[in-house]
Amino acid sequence: MTTTLQHAPGESLFGALEPLLERVSKPIQYVGGELNSTVKDWQCGGFGPGGEELTTRWALMYPDAYEVGLPNQGVMILYEVLNEREDALAERTYSVWPDLEALMREHHVPQLTVDAHRALRDFDLFGVSFSTELGYTNMLTALDLAGIPIHAAERGDDDPVVVAGGHAAFNPEPVAAFVDAAVVGDGEEAVLAITDITREWKAAGRPGGRAELLLRLARTGGVYVPSLYDVSYLPDGRIQRVAPKAGATGVPWRVSKHTVMDLDAWPYPKQPLVPLAETVHERMSVEIFRGCTRGCRFCQAGMITRPVRERSITGIGEMVERGLAATGFEEVGLLSLSSADHSEIAEVTKGLADRYEGTQTGLSLPSTRVDAFNIDLANELTRNGRRSGLTFAPEGGSERIRKVINKMVSEQDLIDTVAAAYGAGWRQVKLYFMCGLPTETDEDVLQIAELAKRVIETGRQVSGRRDIRCTVSIGGFVPKPHTPFQWAPQLGVEETDARLQKLREAIRADRRYASSIGFRYHDGQPGMVEGLLSRGDRRVGKVIEAVWRDGGRFDGWSEHFSFERWMRCAEEVFATDPQCAAVDVAWYTTREREQAEVLPWDHLDSGLDKDWLWEDWQDALDETEVEDCRWTPCFDCGVCPQMNTEIEIGPTGKTLIPLTVLGSQREQLLEARS
Repeated sequence: MTTTLQHAPGESLFGALEPLLERVSKPIQYVGGELNSTVKDWQCGGFGPGGEELTTRWALMYPDAYEVGLPNQGVMILYEVLNEREDALAERTYSVWPDLEALMREHHVPQLTVDAHRALRDFDLFGVSFSTELGYTNMLTALDLAGIPIHAAERGDDDPVVVAGGHAAFNPEPVAAFVDAAVVGDGEEAVLAITDITREWKAAGRPGGRAELLLRLARTGGVYVPSLYDVSYLPDGRIQRVAPKAGATGVPWRVSKHTVMDLDAWPYPKQPLVPLAETVHERMSVEIFRGCTRGCRFCQAGMITRPVRERSITGIGEMVERGLAATGFEEVGLLSLSSADHSEIAEVTKGLADRYEGTQTGLSLPSTRVDAFNIDLANELTRNGRRSGLTFAPEGGSERIRKVINKMVSEQDLIDTVAAAYGAGWRQVKLYFMCGLPTETDEDVLQIAELAKRVIETGRQVSGRRDIRCTVSIGGFVPKPHTPFQWAPQLGVEETDARLQKLREAIRADRRYASSIGFRYHDGQPGMVEGLLSRGDRRVGKVIEAVWRDGGRFDGWSEHFSFERWMRCAEEVFATDPQCAAVDVAWYTTREREQAEVLPWDHLDSGLDKDWLWEDWQDALDETEVEDCRWTPCFDCGVCPQMNTEIEIGPTGKTLIPLTVLGSQREQLLEARS
């Protein structure tokens, strides 16, 4: 654990950090002071009658570099929700690059927030949002730099409570030794509830210390505290049982996810952050709906965020207007898992395009399904902005594999869509596929090449031009918890790479099309590590720690990722730890699970019925498709009755009044008053 500078609680340590910045790359990312950022008084909540502190302090982290972390909507929303409270404050921190990490260790400067440059260890709660498991080693770096013990069991009453969230938190078992608690599902209401509990505990004089606070959180049924649960194993390595520890009175057997209903009541972020340095997304974003019921069997995000909850057309308009005024951005991203599925997407895009016609404001839908796209929609999106390429995700190369994954898009659907796009003036289309899907064969993957060639030929025919381009992007499939494919075997590294090589050769073999088709892919190595972490249990935590101690950092970046390091550390841990005698990397990744097996995340309730997930897995093997329950009778996935929720979709029948009309109405009112 790093030795840190002595300082008063809440004191700014920028004076210690500043001399180091001239010696590192991109120093601006550590300075803070972004437009719409917040710095609150350390004692903003005041004191109780006995002098007890009444302020609850959060440090929020996205465990990646500033350029990736700052645009993250989840952290940005929680940051604003917490700072709206008078008795709470929230500050942000991101992963520091290795050059600054080395200097901070040398000069004993701890991990700091970017807002007021306060030490992480001074805060009550340290929330880490994991959208991917490859950020785990970055969390360990932040903890160690902060002077916080990386093992939860070694932390004292003066250390922050480390809370994991984000999609990866739906299986927090691989990091159970490092986090004190985990929240599954939507965070807005959850962080406020945790804040209330922490404030009450502090106001009462911190009775029972850290252990009592964790017990209070666990008893809510909505916060998972790994240290209060025992895990036992069978001789063959499988989990026998996960159960609350003896004496953990009131701790539930299953922990429920949080679901925010009525998104219009949560119009965050109201004041989006504007970065000081270049980031991966230079735009203002509005989440137009949450959840997805398309039922793509590979998609964890679609499964765990059910049910669908739409933001109203007027709510979207208000957020866009307020966000643009607060930021000065010239692009608005309309976000969701499948944005074109909003029941009033045509009205939303036309209304926004009308409002901002003649300005430099452009609209984008980062996620568009083939069967939800149309030229009218695309023209509205590009009316005020630049016409860029279009991206679609058929996911599977053949009709057969698309039935397996429940991606109900036919080859003709795709051809019709790209024909319309090329015919309307687009020249570039990007197609995203996956390799390694369950039951996949070489032929399924080679169909991607044939599909890409047909796309180019179609584009040439409808446009009468030869400068048509199609980029094929391939990602490796990783089975995820809480999906029908959670039982599926993962394709091995060698098999994945061999299949991708055959596809590359098939694309390059036909000179009529080869120069018009771009080919981008990720090899099988990162996916294998992600597979180990996504379906791992507590025993995998020792591998994560070994990799981190061996220098593992920024595993989501290809230039920093080391497959050799991960495999070497895993082999050493599994060979020397008696508890790991029956397991290895293949056991966690390429092994198919049986229905009766206790999965590491079974005690975390996503609302999805496990029997329903198994039935959908069997439907996948039978190549049986399932409709979207937004427009058909319920398929009994379990979410709505289990979580006491329901699908919330339009149409509302409302329209967006042009801003110019609103302005003229104000002028008329002023004239009438005068």
